[in-house]
Amino acid sequence: MSTDTQVIQDWLRQHQISEVEVLVPDMTGNARGKFVPAHQFLTMGEPKLPESILVQSVTGEYCEEHWELVEPTDADMVLQPDPAAMRVVPWAREPTAQIIHDCYNNRGELHPLSTRNVLRKVLDLYAAEGLKPVVAPEVEFYLVARNLDPDYVLEPPSGRSGRRETSRLSYSIDAVAEFEDFVEDMYDYAEAQELQVDTLIHENGAAQMEINFLHGDAMSLADQVFTFKRTVRETAHKHGVYATFMAKPMQNDAGSALHIHQSMVRADTGENIFADKNGKHTDAFLSYIAGLQHYTPELIAFYAPNVNSYRRLAPDIAAPINVNWGVGNRTTAFRVPESGPAATRVENRFPGADANPYLAFAATLASGFLGMQRKLQPTAPHQGTANEDEVEVARTLEEGLRSLGSSPEVREVFGALFLKAFAAVKRDEFEEFNRVISSWEREHLLLQV
Repeated sequence: MSTDTQVIQDWLRQHQISEVEVLVPDMTGNARGKFVPAHQFLTMGEPKLPESILVQSVTGEYCEEHWELVEPTDADMVLQPDPAAMRVVPWAREPTAQIIHDCYNNRGELHPLSTRNVLRKVLDLYAAEGLKPVVAPEVEFYLVARNLDPDYVLEPPSGRSGRRETSRLSYSIDAVAEFEDFVEDMYDYAEAQELQVDTLIHENGAAQMEINFLHGDAMSLADQVFTFKRTVRETAHKHGVYATFMAKPMQNDAGSALHIHQSMVRADTGENIFADKNGKHTDAFLSYIAGLQHYTPELIAFYAPNVNSYRRLAPDIAAPINVNWGVGNRTTAFRVPESGPAATRVENRFPGADANPYLAFAATLASGFLGMQRKLQPTAPHQGTANEDEVEVARTLEEGLRSLGSSPEVREVFGALFLKAFAAVKRDEFEEFNRVISSWEREHLLLQV
């Protein structure tokens, strides 16, 4: 018995697990997999799933290029459980485990279409240089009243007072207390799963909240964000409401982001390479920021992967529209918080809450890595309001996909097959969305053009 197998077996027994969720994150960042009785989990051999699940669209469809992306035999992939990604399922009726698995092809190689493997490849680039990224995500989401008809606009749910929010209540303690039962259960579920959640705040939108995670290992935190999104949805269902991570669910409220704070330390000493002992920004730090500036327009589809994502990336609604950076400047895309040398970091404010965390982390870390490798130089730090400058990123999913993988170094990092697959799946979603005629078009164009 391998060491990992023994660790998993002991953990299952310790928690008296009766059922195991075999999980794989798909292209969208949702959980795919199967349920397996615990007594069969370690005796049935390596579990398998069709590789096709990695390239389904958000609607469950397959793109026209599907058979160019996967084996024409509709082959299985082999799954291996990651003992570092085992958690209980606190909302399950029976003792249940959720275990994230790594995907391999039938040749024993990490599957190139797995988003978790994409992040692993980027982290391996850092490891080869003796470096370790440290990240701290901030995840925003809305609570909304149950919505059974998609033709109706979303509304905030009623809180314990019986009323819906109508004001902008950023950082309001009392506004959070309106949903105290939800918040307490969410924290209990997070603690049961050992999610490193930190502070909770009420954001600008009605019934919009933000959870900050403690900083740590990038793969671990991608797994945690993946798990947290499931957790929040389940907690909301328990309380008769919905939780949504759509980037822009409300027409008149701000969008929801997945801000990513990131620093870089030496793997052997833990020294932050972004600042010297006097707190001065290093050349590596400046090149890292330059990499973010240079590659974000090419990788914007990983931060904004859905048709709705680009409603958030618009002028004057608290989201970036260009690649400016600045110190302590929240209007810039890449904000450098004022801090001491050990905590010197940059916050990437582009990713939406709807982003696949594995791909969002991979994109931002790959951009910084390439910036350092190529010794790129950033612009001067921005002074004033960056939203008054020109738009420098795509405004639609289709436009963003046209830029994806346009440089050879990005194709090398992410793999030509993965980039082709991602673009094909998301282009299919865009075309499906584009066939829908909106109420705005019927209202303003029906009789006037």
